[in-house]
Amino acid sequence: MTLKLERQLAQPGLAAPGREQMQGWAEAALAAAGQQGETLTVRVTDEAEISALNQRYRGKQGATNVLSFPFDGPADIDTGFLGDLAICAPVIEREAGQQDKSVTAHWAHMIVHGVLHLCGYDHMEDAEAQRMEALETEIMGTLGFSDPYYADDRE
Repeated sequence: MTLKLERQLAQPGLAAPGREQMQGWAEAALAAAGQQGETLTVRVTDEAEISALNQRYRGKQGATNVLSFPFDGPADIDTGFLGDLAICAPVIEREAGQQDKSVTAHWAHMIVHGVLHLCGYDHMEDAEAQRMEALETEIMGTLGFSDPYYADDRE
């Protein structure tokens, strides 16, 4: 089944890839994780909104690149809803420059990273981080991007 991705812009003028591009990246992550999902919302935010979400849901101050909110519905009902991603466009642009990679490559990585979180992957412990980063690198390779942790992917 094809993933239905809803792309929301918190405010007009935020630079972000199109819905179809985001959907392709999310579907690649789902396939690699052996997961299925029917619906995903990606909200493109500014720094004020992502900072407020980061404080409220993680107890951390400041803007971050991506936050994942898995859908936690009734265990006996399969809704197909994966959850929500909140991605901060200004942080993505800034980090891409700092990491010497293209903005498109960083957007793809943050979609992949966020979807893997929705699928239950985490990076709190070293072994979890190694497993998640290896899968992210594999997925990014299938999408035509270099290793997101060590690569120069400028277009």
